[in-house]
Amino acid sequence: MATITADLNKCQGYANCVVTDPDTFDLDDDGKVVLVRARIADEDVAVADEAVRSCPAAALMLDSSRS
Repeated sequence: MATITADLNKCQGYANCVVTDPDTFDLDDDGKVVLVRARIADEDVAVADEAVRSCPAAALMLDSSRS
C-alpha cells in the first residue's frame, strides 16, 4: 500500500493528475488538487505514480515505503 500527499501551496491546477488518474485525484472549485483517496492499493500504484510524476508543479508525493 502506498500513500499520496499533496502540497496545496505548490498546486497550480494543471489537472494532469486528474487526467491520468481520475480515481485518485480531482480539483476543487478553486482549481486545487483534491485527493479522492490517499491510500493506494498495490495494483494501482503504477497509475498513481504516473499521475504524481505528471505534475509540472511537483505538488504531489507518492510514498510506497513499507514499515
